[in-house]
Amino acid sequence: MQWKVGFIGTGDERRAGPMGYGMAHQHAKGYQLLGDRVTMTCCCDIVPERVERFSTLYGIPRTYGSHHDMLRQEKLDLVSICTWPHSHYQLVMDTIQAGVKAVHCEKPMAFTWGECRSMTAAAAEHGVRLTFNHQRRFGAPFRQAKELLDAGEIGKLEQVQWGAGDVYDYGSHNWDMCSYFNDHTPVQWVLGQVHYTEENFVFNVHNENQASAIWQYENGVFGLLSTGLGRNLVGCHHRIIGSEGEIAIGPRWDGSVLQIRKRGGSQFEDVDCGEDHCHGPGYVERAIADVVAAIENGTESELCAANALLASEPMFAAWESARRRCRIELPLNHDGNALDEMVKNGELSPG
Repeated sequence: MQWKVGFIGTGDERRAGPMGYGMAHQHAKGYQLLGDRVTMTCCCDIVPERVERFSTLYGIPRTYGSHHDMLRQEKLDLVSICTWPHSHYQLVMDTIQAGVKAVHCEKPMAFTWGECRSMTAAAAEHGVRLTFNHQRRFGAPFRQAKELLDAGEIGKLEQVQWGAGDVYDYGSHNWDMCSYFNDHTPVQWVLGQVHYTEENFVFNVHNENQASAIWQYENGVFGLLSTGLGRNLVGCHHRIIGSEGEIAIGPRWDGSVLQIRKRGGSQFEDVDCGEDHCHGPGYVERAIADVVAAIENGTESELCAANALLASEPMFAAWESARRRCRIELPLNHDGNALDEMVKNGELSPG
C-alpha cells in the first residue's frame, strides 16, 4: 500500500534560527527516501510563497492556504505537522478528527501539559498513531551510548545529566534522551529553578534564560540539568554516570562526539560514530522511516506519544517547581505552562 502524506506548515528552510527552520523540508526528504511506499499528496501554509516553493521543490501536486480545507478535501493516511509548538494541539486535534491513520508532529509536544495529555488521549480514542519528532534517538552517538550502557560497560546506571540552551525547546530532545537511556522509566519527582530577565521567545513560546533541575526516576536513577549560562556545568551534551564509569555525548573538550570511561579506567576513550554528531546528519530521515515502518507493520514507533509524554511531564514539572518553590511529585496535577503563567502574572519580568 502506498501511504498518502500531507503537510501542515511548510516554513522556509533558508531561514534557520529561533524563528524558523522549515522542518517540513527535512520531513519531505525523509519521505522521498522511502520511494513508492509513500506519496506526498498535498501541503498547506498560511504564507503562499512558502507553500508554492515547497510544492515545487518536492513535486507535491496540490497546495492549500488552510489546513481545514486540506483535511476536508483530501483523504490522507499520514500528516506531518511542522508548525510552532503553540499551534500543535489544535492542529493535531483537527487532524485526528479528519480521520487520518497517523500524525507525525514536530517537538515540543504542545504549549501546555494539559494539551499534551488531551491530544494523546484523543489519538488513542480514535485509533490514530501519534508521534513526535525526537529524532536524536536515531543518531549513532546516542544509540551507541545506550548499547554501551546496556552492555554493562559503566556498571549500573545511577545518573543522567544534560546541559543545553533551555528546558523546553531544545531541552525537549534532552528530556527524551534521558528517558531513552533509562528505559522509559517514569519520573517520580522534580525540583527546579529558573532565571528569566531577558525576553527569550523561541518559536513564539517563552524559554528561560537559565535553569537548573534535579529529578529522580521510579527506579532510583537521578537526573540533573543545567541550561543557559550554567550549561557547561555538565561539561557535555549528555553525561551518563554508572556505578563503575561514565559516558559523555558531545563533550566540551577535544575528541570524539562519544567518549567512555569504562569500568576500572581513569581516562576517557573515543568511540567511533562515523559522520554522526549530536544533530545529524540524517536523523530526521531515520525518524520518518521509523514512523512509516511502524504504520506498515502495525507496531509502535519509538517516537510514540507515550514516550513523548514521559519526556514532557518532567519538563513542565520543572517550571511548575520554580513557580511553587517546592519539589513537584508526579503525576503533575497542573495542566498549564508555569513559565508562561509567571510572565503573565508578573512573577517574572523579561524584556
